[in-house]
Amino acid sequence: MKNAVAIIPARGKSKRIPHKNIKDFHGKPLIAYSIEAALRSGLFERVIVSTDDEEIAKVARRYGAQVPFMRPDALADDFTGTDAVTAHALHWLKENAQHYDFVCTIYATAPLLDEKYLIQGLQMLKNSDAINAFSCTSMPFPIQRTFKITQEGRCEMFFPQHYHTRSQDLEEAYQDAGQFYWSKIGKSSDVIFSSESIPIVLPRHLVQDIDTQEDWKRAEFMYEALIKSK
Repeated sequence: MKNAVAIIPARGKSKRIPHKNIKDFHGKPLIAYSIEAALRSGLFERVIVSTDDEEIAKVARRYGAQVPFMRPDALADDFTGTDAVTAHALHWLKENAQHYDFVCTIYATAPLLDEKYLIQGLQMLKNSDAINAFSCTSMPFPIQRTFKITQEGRCEMFFPQHYHTRSQDLEEAYQDAGQFYWSKIGKSSDVIFSSESIPIVLPRHLVQDIDTQEDWKRAEFMYEALIKSK
């Protein structure tokens, strides 16, 4: 029996890329890729899109998701985090006598999402005492050798003690891949990047944030390359 629900947040007021969540990406609305990956995984009793936008809701339903409620305006501004949106959806489900053991928040901007990693995340979470499991990927360059640009337009290293350290001698670092976040319902942690979480490591060629037009173009190139490789 399925005991998991997927929540896909999709706000309608994107500013840097207007109508980003339903903008055409290689022949389909961007959000369609997340919906279809969730459905293909076979993990979820319901795949729900949380949105404040009727047009997004219409597109989501067309690709197989459910939109049983519209997100209130108070949770659709520039400052509301994903946690609050997921909590609102879970509260709605509870109020309507629908209870699950696991929730997976999936971003609507993840056209490179492969359902096998969703499956891996749930399996690893079920077989552990962890609270969360989320997508991540390795950093492409050692963070110990990064620097910032000062107000004077000069360079200043974050870790100057590692200027002469060989890259292969530095500890590898990871970053949030921004694709999916599994959680055990009824349990919570203050910080997801902690010992209470299991990192599901994705290859870097499957990870690209889409916040700017440049991000969008890069994601298109990556998707094209992925399709050709298959």
